[in-house]
Amino acid sequence: MSSSAALRLQIERSLENRFPAALSFAQHRAQDVAPTGIAAVDSLLEGGLPVGAISELTGPASSGKTSLALSFLAQRTQDEQVCACVDVHDALDPVSAAASGVLLSRLLWVRCRESNPRVPGKPWPRLEQALRATDLLLQAGGFAAIVLDLADTKSEHACRIPLATWFRFRQAAHRARTSLVVLGQEAYAQSSAEVVLECSALRPLVEGEQVLTGFRFEAHRKRMRTPSALNKKKPPASTWSANAPWQARQHP
Repeated sequence: MSSSAALRLQIERSLENRFPAALSFAQHRAQDVAPTGIAAVDSLLEGGLPVGAISELTGPASSGKTSLALSFLAQRTQDEQVCACVDVHDALDPVSAAASGVLLSRLLWVRCRESNPRVPGKPWPRLEQALRATDLLLQAGGFAAIVLDLADTKSEHACRIPLATWFRFRQAAHRARTSLVVLGQEAYAQSSAEVVLECSALRPLVEGEQVLTGFRFEAHRKRMRTPSALNKKKPPASTWSANAPWQARQHP
């Protein structure tokens, strides 16, 4: 036996009670995913958003990230799962959410507001409320999905969220088997995010060149931690369409 092999055997024997096979490569286990309800996006993500991990949907206003998040919540609530939406700027439209298929009876809506509306404050207090609420929901468990909506938060404010907070969220989401979906203008969770999708708007869908019937979006996969994704040289993209809320209400 070579000296290096003998040394490795000695180290593993000394650590076997605490770290079995300490010097062996860990086998990658396929992560559970939950479908978003949009076939093109599910194909792009190889099944859907990961369970027990952080996913980020990024892009400017009207880029489709909210529509994608609502479609995901619709799938989860229709599967009789309880979900939550932490709404930093009180921007969620429950009528549009219901039109997208979200069962509101299974959705906890956390609305962050200023303590004194007569005295406009800085946006950071809203973020503090949102982060504390998200932390409590993750620690409580029982939620299949939690959407943290930072879409209307300026990047310079959202970037102030400490990396330690994202790491804690990742660990808590893993323990609770919760899909934590973060909406933002940019990606903020960095290495704590399992999936990062960059959304953008393409062209509106019209009928008779006068009636707006829906929207067309594109999603680029910027990060995905699976062996198959790592072996691909170019990040793939997919396009998808969403009906306008008034169209969804007319055609349930």
